This record gives sequence, C-alpha cells and structure tokens, in this order.
Amino acid sequence: MNPKLTELRKKAMALPLLPGVYIMHDKSGKIIYIGKAKALKNRVSQYFGSQNNHAEKVRRMVDNVDDFEYIITDSEFEALILECSLIKQHTPKYNILLKDDKGYSYIKISQGDWKKLSYTLQKQDDGAEYIGPYKSSYYVKSAVEEANKIFMLPTCSRKFPQDFRKARPCLNYHIKQCMAPCTGRVKLDDYKESLNQAIDFLKGGSSNSIKTLTAQMEQAAENLEFERAAKIRDKINSVKKMSDKQKVILSKILDQDIIAGFSDDGKTCFQVFRFEGGRLFDRESFVVDGVDLASEIEEFLLRYYTIRNDVPKSIAIDREFDSIESVEQWLSQKRGNKVSISVPQRGEQAQLVAMCRSNAAEALAQRKGATVREFGVLEELRETLGLDTLPKYIESYDISNLAGTENVAGMIVYKNGKPLKSAYRKFKIKGFDGQDDYASMAEVLTRRFDEYYKAEDSEEGFGKLPDLILLDGGKGQVAAVKQVLQNKNINVPLFGMVKDDKHRTRAVTGEGGEIAISSKRALFTFLSKMQDEVHRFAIGYHHSRRSKNTFKSSLTNIEGVGEVRARALLKYFRTIENISNADLHELENAPKMTKDTALSVYKYFHSDGQ
Repeated sequence: MNPKLTELRKKAMALPLLPGVYIMHDKSGKIIYIGKAKALKNRVSQYFGSQNNHAEKVRRMVDNVDDFEYIITDSEFEALILECSLIKQHTPKYNILLKDDKGYSYIKISQGDWKKLSYTLQKQDDGAEYIGPYKSSYYVKSAVEEANKIFMLPTCSRKFPQDFRKARPCLNYHIKQCMAPCTGRVKLDDYKESLNQAIDFLKGGSSNSIKTLTAQMEQAAENLEFERAAKIRDKINSVKKMSDKQKVILSKILDQDIIAGFSDDGKTCFQVFRFEGGRLFDRESFVVDGVDLASEIEEFLLRYYTIRNDVPKSIAIDREFDSIESVEQWLSQKRGNKVSISVPQRGEQAQLVAMCRSNAAEALAQRKGATVREFGVLEELRETLGLDTLPKYIESYDISNLAGTENVAGMIVYKNGKPLKSAYRKFKIKGFDGQDDYASMAEVLTRRFDEYYKAEDSEEGFGKLPDLILLDGGKGQVAAVKQVLQNKNINVPLFGMVKDDKHRTRAVTGEGGEIAISSKRALFTFLSKMQDEVHRFAIGYHHSRRSKNTFKSSLTNIEGVGEVRARALLKYFRTIENISNADLHELENAPKMTKDTALSVYKYFHSDGQ
C-alpha cells in the first residue's frame, strides 16, 4: 500500500468542488495518469480512500502516486478537451492508449500470365499492379477472399506454368473454390477471363459485377456457348449470395459505429463495428487493462476518436456513463455537426450491440485458447454457483471400486472449458481396505493438496490451485472434502455433481443445498460431459488394475512363470483358455518356455486329472 495515502487524501480533501483536470505523478515526477472531473474534490479523494472497491489497475496506479496537481476549468466539457490534449501530449502509463496502426491496404495483382489476387498493407516496387489505397484492411481482406472463392482463383504458393502437374490439386479444388490450373487442364484464356471478372467485381462492387456478368452470360448463350454461359450463371449466383451475406439485419443503418466491451481476468476487449451506406465496412478490436466497463467505455471513446478523424453521426454503445453529453459535444465539434450516442435497449439496434459484445467476448476468449461458446458456459457456471471469478481451471474427482477392492480415484482437469488431458491424474487408495467413498475422496484430496504445498511456486500441475473443484457425488463427498480443505487452509469453491436415475447430471450440491440444472441449458451439457469424463477416467484406471491383478493371480502364480514369460504365453496362445487346453508338447514349443516350466503350466491347469 502507498505510504503517502493519508497525506494524499488530506490534500485531495482540500480541492475545490469545481470541474477540472487532475494529473498524477510518480516519485520521479513522471506523469502516470490524467483524468477529468465535474467536481475535483469528490473525484480525486475517491482514489485515496478505501482500496477495496478499486479495480486492480486503479490500485496499481494509486500505489505509484507520489503527488498530484490539478487545473480548474470553466466546465466539464472544457475539462474533457484539456484531458484529451494532455493525454495525447504525455501518453501516461495508466490511461488507455490506443495505437493508430491502421495504415492503408491494397489489392495486389501479381505479374505474369497466370496472375493471382491478394491483399497487402504495403505497396512495393515489384512490378505487380496495385489497386487502392483503401482505409479498411478488413474490407480489402474480405473482398479479396470472396473474389478468389467466387471466381475460383488459386490462393496457393504454386507458380504457373512451372508447377503444372507436379502435385495433386488441393482441397479448394474439391470444394469448388479453385479451378485448379495446377492440373494443366485449364486454358489460359479461361483463366484470364475469370481473373478479369474478379478484378471488375473488386473495382465496381457486386451490383456492377452482376450487370457485367449477366451481359456476358447472355452473349455466350446467344453464341450457343452454353457451357460457358452456365459457368457465368454460377458466378452470378455466387456474387448474389455474397451480397446477401454482406447485408446487415438492420436496413436503416447508414453511417454508424457500434461499440461494445467484454471484461474478464483484468482485461477488457472493445469491439468496434463501422457501418457506411448500410453495410459493415470495417471492424476493429482492442484489448486493454481494466474491468470497470462503466468508466472504461468513456475513456475508450475519447481515445478511439482521438486517433480517428472520421466520426459518424450516430454511435451505439452497450452501457451508459456519466459524461455522455460532454462526449457528444466533443465528438460533434470534431465532426462539424451533431453526433448522438445511444444505448439501445430493444429492437435491431440492441441486436447489433449484442452481436458486437459477443465478438468482443470471442476475441478475449481466443487470447486464452477458448471459444466464445466455452467462455459463455463458464460464465453461466460462475453465475449459477455464485463464484467471484470465472472458473477457468476446474478439477473434478471420482472414486471407483468393486465391492471395496481395487479402490482407485481419477482426477480430470478442464482449462478454459476444454479437457486438459496432460493434467489428468490417477490415485490408488492406500489409507484403508474396504469400501468407503467418503474416506476415499478425503484421502485423495489430502494427497493432492499435500503435493500443492510441495510445489506451490510452480503454477503448473499440483502446484496450481484450481478455480473450482467438482466431485462426482452428493453432500457426503462434499462434507468429507470440505473438512480437508479447511485443515489444509485451501480456499477453493467446492461442489458435488448429482446424477438422476438416467445417470445425467441433474443438480450441483454445496453447503447451501442443491442447485437444479435445467436439461435445456448449455451448462447441463457441459457438466454432464465432465461427470461422464471423470467417471470414464476413474473406472478405466480401476479396470486396468483389476486386469493386471487377474493376470498376476493366474499365470504368474505358476512356478517358473514370471510376467515376461506370461506375456509371451498370452501373445502366442491369445487367451488363458487356449493355454489351459494346450497339451504338453504345445506348451514346450511355445516361446520362452522350458520343459520344466511347460510341465508346471500343464499341471496347474490339469491338476484334477493328475
């Protein structure tokens, strides 16, 4: 904690209740944060009060503050203008700083007779032809990918005609996304026609392309070139399908930005959808530190439109913030006419905002190696169980035995919603004989957390604490393990998974009783799969130990037969029944057998007849 906290709070309490800008400095005098306030005293004093309600980013900033200064302004709007100017000038460490790395994008047409289409961020002096520049790399990338698919142009690294017939066509040929000039069966004139059609499509857009292609199709049909006309017809249909995909569900959108954020684990991802002329022409994704979306959204808007000159007349966001009117005024001044910010609650606009937020969640999930579906079910699990954090690392346990023999347990791990098989572990119950699932579960968890304290600094394997423990069982198992966690001073949420009469997970049980899980929810499927997986893993280990012991109790009990010789016998005769039915001569001729050992085996299986 900052040792100067009391001194800084005393100074903050002496500030005026006026709008202005505050500037935080560290010990070296460097500016580390700049903010604005409607009432300086109220805002700045919040930083130096209780730290319990602050986000982690704010706590880190406060720990590094040595002093602060302030500038009084006539209005909150003037404070906002000054804040933006100072942040742009000093780029403080703890403000959201967005890098303007958009640049321009180009469509590239390579050299030679068999030209290829691609997209690039830089125009080079390589003899290729370039179309552009375009301000949206997203648009260029999407357009070139669609053009190559529709007009079946190659996107591989093969060079033509050098690579004709050197290898089989790739997958794109078989799914009808490439005409496969690599086969050597495509005429150069046909290839050039498709290339030119693709270039016309990229230059003129889908509507002009459809007109041109329709005219070419009609001309081909008139010349009785029905096969060529059919190919052009297929291209027209592909262009129309692509155009339909580009149309957004909201026909009323003209020029508008949609902005939404998603936070987890100290990070926030903001997604921006940009619309122009009723179509999505660009999308951008930014990941920043911080999880307080209510305050981060305002700062993100200011930083984003500081690095963007083109401000739309309408912006839809996913949550409100206190200074919407001031930000609207600033954006209107930047644009030159009225800009409105809205938080849609229903209808098509709300659907677009939800779609934008889902994409933000997906982008954040991908950074952690998960999909948005997996991320979503973990969020549902967190809400259902009332957890403080997202359970990204889950351990699940199950016991398996047969009438108290071969007592074993299995531990499986789910990381980011997916099985992490490298972290699975097996346990043989050592503390007692007989059947006692509660004592077995307690022993397993005791050994698991004994290992944690031996390797707690490693942050992997047993050295990593889970975010959640799920047991296959009910209140009894939970109570037994709860005592272990308390004795070991382990603070990890603990629940049991209870099955119905069809062996499906019907509920999760904890100290507060059972929580029913609806069979129609994604969480039901997730927990059922996890319970099935831990059961499969535990019972698989149990079966392997039983098989091993059965094997030992028959062949390896015979004088002169060890594991190596027993395995050789099984491999040769296939089954123990075949070994028992073999005559002495057959046993003597088996691999790794001697006459004395063969006689011992024969007597073992034919003792009643001797």
